[in-house]
Amino acid sequence: MELEAIPGVGAKTAAALRELDDPVATVESGDVAAIARAPGVNEARAARIARGAIRRRHDDDGRVLATDRARELYREAIDLLRERTVTDYAAKRLETFYPSASASRVAEAQAFAADATARDPDPAVREALADCAPLSDPPTVRVRDRCLATADAETLARAEAEVPELSVETVEDARDVSELGRSYASVIVLDESFAGLDVEGDVVVRPDALETPAETVPERLLAFFAENRERLEAAAAVHEAAAAVGEPVSGGDADPPVEIDRLRDALSRLDDDGTIAGDAELDRLTAAVDDLDAAVSTAASVADDRLREAIRERDVTIEGTDFLSLVEQGARVDSLLDRELADEYDAAVDAAREHLADALRLKPEEAELAERVFGGDPSFPVDHDESAVSRLRTELSAARDRRAAKLKADLASDLGDLREPVERLVRNALELDVELAISRFARDFDCAMPEVVDPGDAEADGDAAAGFRIEGGRSPLLDVDFADVEPVDYAVLGATLLSGVNSGGKTSTLDLVALVVVLAQMGLPVPAESATVERFEEIHYYAKSQGTLDAGAFEATLRDFGDLVDGADGRLVLVDELESITEPGASAKIIAGILEALDDQDATAVFVSHLAREISDAADFEVAVDGIEAAGLVDGELRVNRSPKKGHLARSTPELIVEKLADDRGGEFYGDLLEKF
Repeated sequence: MELEAIPGVGAKTAAALRELDDPVATVESGDVAAIARAPGVNEARAARIARGAIRRRHDDDGRVLATDRARELYREAIDLLRERTVTDYAAKRLETFYPSASASRVAEAQAFAADATARDPDPAVREALADCAPLSDPPTVRVRDRCLATADAETLARAEAEVPELSVETVEDARDVSELGRSYASVIVLDESFAGLDVEGDVVVRPDALETPAETVPERLLAFFAENRERLEAAAAVHEAAAAVGEPVSGGDADPPVEIDRLRDALSRLDDDGTIAGDAELDRLTAAVDDLDAAVSTAASVADDRLREAIRERDVTIEGTDFLSLVEQGARVDSLLDRELADEYDAAVDAAREHLADALRLKPEEAELAERVFGGDPSFPVDHDESAVSRLRTELSAARDRRAAKLKADLASDLGDLREPVERLVRNALELDVELAISRFARDFDCAMPEVVDPGDAEADGDAAAGFRIEGGRSPLLDVDFADVEPVDYAVLGATLLSGVNSGGKTSTLDLVALVVVLAQMGLPVPAESATVERFEEIHYYAKSQGTLDAGAFEATLRDFGDLVDGADGRLVLVDELESITEPGASAKIIAGILEALDDQDATAVFVSHLAREISDAADFEVAVDGIEAAGLVDGELRVNRSPKKGHLARSTPELIVEKLADDRGGEFYGDLLEKF
């Protein structure tokens, strides 16, 4: 698949996506976190790219949400789901669910949702998810004690691109390599032509070094694990919490993709900065190098203190000629110490050497080098040999680097085959949050998986399976507790008028229908006991207009409906009180004409209107009329049967009030008014 073929992916975004290890597979997977690791691509953008890839895979070029109100309902549905997520990832990942006219996409999403709704959103699992986040790529680590070397310009360019952590040097012959061996702790020669090279230093010829980055630059892998330590531990905790309640995290497999104890053991050997942790020998060598200068200074002070004390306790006689000689030599005491305090000086030097070896915890072979630091001609204060200190530092540093390199290589080898499993470990944990959000949504709103059918299919009872049928539907969008929402049964096939009293629930019914259809075509459960929904190509929902429109706005509205009725079949049209756009008489005729055109297209349409009788009279076909029937007024409050009654023109609120007055007060006036209805 060409990346530029994905809807919404241009040349710049495609170039960023190609920075991923396997861009096509990553994009097609729908893994929002993995896509977001492309340079300059945030999670919101990644969700749009994933959604575009899904559309491409299912050849789903349509746009089901055809109006602003339809898109608002979709956003409200997504928000209900997002409110039930724990991680930011899951909130973004839910954006990849969209109302689709593709049968394969709806079926794919339904399969995911069916597995999700079977899950139990245990509080312990959700608590563990709180610290879960997508993995991130660490900044490039610069390794300065190692280099790559090559005589080939093409290999040089490739090495610089693929291993930015190391310097890449140009060499022509063995002498160049030898010089690099004196400048770097280790040198990796990439050219096979140098095989059998015999030079001083840690120099190896490895033509395959670029194919084995974990061996060539183990710091890269270690930095990745160090950077993501908390994320990995959080994902591991999610798997453990899920296992404790018998809930496999992904794919029905109870075992995580990586052995948790093995992962934790490896992480315990890694410091937060990507260096090795927990190795006593490396810690000793590192401390010895870091503390060398301070230890030498302290050791010299120990020797000075010993000599000072010895001098205080001895009576030293200086003859005149010796005194004159000392003065002429600038008051040097070397010869005096050598003659009068030789034994004491030797003891002081031994004390300095012993202190240095103990302070740095030197091994016997290292202590031999340390002995050379103190000695030579007697002096006070006791002097040390800086060149011997430098040699000791070089040996300790080399031992430290060799130890660190070995430990890094060993740990990178242990972690190398964990890279892909830990990616899945984290991805599975994050996907679990997506599934649990859908499960919570389904449980909170008593949802059921709807049946989404192709237009014209037949149900078992012989009725055409077009339109929609909702049983026990309750809208979670109402401004009341969901438990207090009255269930609604409603089914429509063809063009229908919905009548009813003011505040009787007509708009709420339209919202419920739109929400159920949108969720169904997203492949998600719907807030109803059961539902069957036609797979509509487009959903047109027109909200109630705020007052009568001026001539220009009225003309624009008619153009919208003109485009609507001139379009293709397979549409759901929901319209709330279109008559408010102009005078009632003209509105009835306009609505009748729109319904006639929709009926010719076999569209499913519900028009809420107070002009149902007038519209029916103006239409040239028998318009279906449903009504939300009011039972009457009780203590000034309207009592309504919320489920529309089929083939019934509902009475208006004024009619109910007149009827109540006629019953309560009687009289010819109220009776005559009632007959007018």
